[in-house]
Amino acid sequence: MEKKPHFIRREFLPREVPSISLALLLAVVLLLNALLYLYLNKFYTSLGRVETDPSLCPFGHFKFGAVKNCSPWLSCEALNREVRKLKCVGEGAVKKVFLSEWKEKKVVLSQLTNSELKEDFLHGLKMLKALQSKHVVRLLGYCEQQFTILTEYHPLGSLRGLNETLHIPKYKAMNTWHRRLMLAIDYVSIIRFLHNSPLGTLVMCDSNDLDKVLSQYLLTSDFHVLVNDLDALPLVNRSAGRLVKCGHRELRGEFVAPEQRWPYGEDVPFEDDLMPPYDEKTDIWKIPDVSNFFLGHVEGSDIVRLHLFDIHAACKKKDPAERPSAQEVLDTYRKVLTLLIREAAMPGTREML
Repeated sequence: MEKKPHFIRREFLPREVPSISLALLLAVVLLLNALLYLYLNKFYTSLGRVETDPSLCPFGHFKFGAVKNCSPWLSCEALNREVRKLKCVGEGAVKKVFLSEWKEKKVVLSQLTNSELKEDFLHGLKMLKALQSKHVVRLLGYCEQQFTILTEYHPLGSLRGLNETLHIPKYKAMNTWHRRLMLAIDYVSIIRFLHNSPLGTLVMCDSNDLDKVLSQYLLTSDFHVLVNDLDALPLVNRSAGRLVKCGHRELRGEFVAPEQRWPYGEDVPFEDDLMPPYDEKTDIWKIPDVSNFFLGHVEGSDIVRLHLFDIHAACKKKDPAERPSAQEVLDTYRKVLTLLIREAAMPGTREML
């Protein structure tokens, strides 16, 4: 009797192997995603800093450096007795700035230079006191009678020197697309904070050109951004019908928002009383230009710009009402950062699948 051959179903084996491989690959991808999630959580905490800052003290107090306890803001008497000027490091229309020393620590002493601008100086002090947070330079003391303010010293100075700082050998490792994007995220976070501040919606008016914007912010030693100059920070109150105007002179150029420019043409002389007021969306218009400076021309920065193209186009809408909020811009920046870090962490995953 003829034996029936035993058939081996080999045609199924090639299908089983890829199925197992695919399952393993998916497991690896899920594991990598979990690790990436944990990494990004840590990344935002360490680099982006969470909203609550343990270094902050109750209102009217400060601490910095290795000091654990909070101290009251220094009074006029303490400033005169304990603070020693070292040298002048800057002077603007409102105040002169001195590198100084307090209890063997470097600090910054700012003094009014033009008595006609004392209201601007006192407004800046009021804002500095009310807005103390992780976004704002730390206030150490003040003396209203002598028009003096003492703040924390940051040796890397204003953002105007960012590119020069990143070319110093000590900081060259920081000159990457993701570190630069984090600085842009810090900047937009500050704008979001000002637009949703405890005082209401504040507009950053000292921002008529890029150089002026950069001079208002400091670069910290751990590569974060702080707002430093709050002299020109008017309040928008829509419910009360209150909008703002940044100064009393005509503003020109593409950097300022369209609504900040004289709307009646060259044939009509500028008159401040005829200039329409505007709202905080002027800050949104300027975000793409400031971020472009932050991103620079390092490897990967053009890819970041490509991912930010749509949100930046929205920021440049002529109608202010059509521009996104600072929160929407910030959310997009963070999504782009997460996406690009994920792609960098798992190159080729899409092709493997």
